[in-house]
Amino acid sequence: MSIHKLSVAGAGLALMLLTGCAQQPKQLYHWGDYENLLYIMYTEPGAADPDMQIQKLTADIQQAHAKDLRIAPGIHAHLGYMYALKGNMASAKAEFIKEKQLYPESAIFIDGMLQRMEKGMDS
Repeated sequence: MSIHKLSVAGAGLALMLLTGCAQQPKQLYHWGDYENLLYIMYTEPGAADPDMQIQKLTADIQQAHAKDLRIAPGIHAHLGYMYALKGNMASAKAEFIKEKQLYPESAIFIDGMLQRMEKGMDS
C-alpha cells in the first residue's frame, strides 16, 4: 500500500472516530411548544385559545424545570399575556415579573406591560 493511500485511510479513520465521539451540545433553552403556539396564533386566529396556551406553556415550563433546562426568553411574558386575556391579573403580573427576573434585558418591555395592566385595572 502506498504512503498516500495509507495517509488517506488514516485520515478517514481519524475522522470517523472523532465524529463518533462528538457529543451534542446541551440545548441552551427549552422552547417546548412556544414557537408552534405563536405560529398558530398568528396564522390561524382563534385556533390557539388562551386556555390551551396556558396549559401548554405551563407544561413546557414544568418540563424545563424537570430537565434542569432554562426556559426560553419570552415564554413567561407570553404566559402572562394569556393570563391577562383571561382576566387573571395576579397570575399575569407574576409571569411578567418572572420574565423580567430571568431576562433583565426585557425590563423596559415588561415594565411597560405592567404599567398598561395597572392602568387597565384602574379604569
